[in-house]
Amino acid sequence: MTQENQYKWGVVIIACLAIFIIVLDSSAMNVAITTLVVELNTTLPTIQAIIALYALTIASFMLLGSKLQDILGRKKTFLWGLMVYAAGTATATLSINASMLLLGWAVLEGIGAAMIMPATTTIVGAAYEGKDRVTAFGIWGGIAAMGAAVGPIVGGVFTTFLSWRLVFGSELVFVAVIFLLRHYLTESEPTLKWKDLDKVGALLSVVSMIMIVLGILLLSKPQFWSYVVLLIIPGIFLFLIFLLWQRRRTKKGLVPLSDVSLLKNRVFGLGNINSVIQQIPLAGFLFIVPVFLQQVTKLNAFMTGVALLPASLIILAFSFLGARLSSFLNSKYIIMVGFALSTFGTFMLGGSFNLNTQILDIVPGTVIFGMGIGLLLSQLTNLIITSVSSDQETDASGFLNAFKNLGYSLGTALIGVLLLIGIFNGLVVSIGDSNISGNMSQEQIQTSLINYVEKMQTVAPQDIPPSLVPEVNQIVDSTISSAMKQTFNALTLILILGFITSIFIPKRREST
Repeated sequence: MTQENQYKWGVVIIACLAIFIIVLDSSAMNVAITTLVVELNTTLPTIQAIIALYALTIASFMLLGSKLQDILGRKKTFLWGLMVYAAGTATATLSINASMLLLGWAVLEGIGAAMIMPATTTIVGAAYEGKDRVTAFGIWGGIAAMGAAVGPIVGGVFTTFLSWRLVFGSELVFVAVIFLLRHYLTESEPTLKWKDLDKVGALLSVVSMIMIVLGILLLSKPQFWSYVVLLIIPGIFLFLIFLLWQRRRTKKGLVPLSDVSLLKNRVFGLGNINSVIQQIPLAGFLFIVPVFLQQVTKLNAFMTGVALLPASLIILAFSFLGARLSSFLNSKYIIMVGFALSTFGTFMLGGSFNLNTQILDIVPGTVIFGMGIGLLLSQLTNLIITSVSSDQETDASGFLNAFKNLGYSLGTALIGVLLLIGIFNGLVVSIGDSNISGNMSQEQIQTSLINYVEKMQTVAPQDIPPSLVPEVNQIVDSTISSAMKQTFNALTLILILGFITSIFIPKRREST
């Protein structure tokens, strides 16, 4: 430590402020979906895409953002990323349409966050040793969990009583505080020059991840299904080429974008796989539950945040509890318990959704789900980072945050798409069994009701006679409820997969 003892936690405070605002966005804005649809004159799939693309941009540029530390130094990379993030936050605050929100939030904030996140990991890792290091990473992970946990209620308060724009606007205050505290940060000496940067690898990593997630997002529109395979298969192929390209550069003595040999480390590889698996249900949960509550239960943003509050508080509490448990219980077993609890939680939630569902009906399931997710969040970052040597931490943090955000992006995209497909298929069946006809064909009715759902039921269903609207509402709400059950069954299967993979994590962690 270069700071005096009384300032020794200054570095982790800066890192926590930065990570807090980055994770706050997604969970805070999920409760504002209906308001965003109305005020920006857009649709549910568009907002879903923006949320997913924010995490995707972070994931896509993470390896590049991590490598920039070797060229610019970690402090300079962190501060430059903070400036890009601030520009994105200002743009999102002033958004007048979905395209402007996409640019500010998903693109600029995403790129800024991709520079900030790996820098926070290496800054904390370099500033502390021994027990202080474990404590610092525990605090860092806990604050990240807090950002996700308090996001729904913060977003609900701002959206309902003030404006959703203040979710973004308030982050500028955090940015200003970080700049005021920047003297706590120490710079690292650059070890690479711009000419050493693996530009081909950077392009391959960015393009491959974008293609995969965009392909999944297109599943929500049946008319675009023919393009899905054209994006996902080439995307996977390009990512495999990226891995081979990294190996080739390493064998030639050139600097790779990231050290893919880390993936041979069993703890590191399985830790990242479990991190991706854990993020998918968390992102899916935070997206589809507000959709149900606002469309079927007719809750506003604030009450949606209140409904998610028990899960949020439990995630936060069990994140800190998990950190304490790790001092006498192996991380592997905590992770296994985390997956088991969250699996049981999603199983319970699958049976909680119907036309008469109230907030209290989903609390037991969300609490148990939150217990499991909290335990997982408390363990995975420290498990992954402590599995590599100190000279590999920059690459390790890049992979960790890339995979983590890829998981979140996939969760929003995949689980959101599963819900929308379930609604689409359910509407086809329900309309066929109903008395809704008039002068409209069945296909026209389906299109009208799908558009109605995509507008979060904020406008009257197009071309449907007013006398039939009550029956239409019942059909739509019943279909959404049924689709929620099916989607939570899918989440349960994903978490079972996580439990199975966690069994293979070695009991002992490698020392740094």
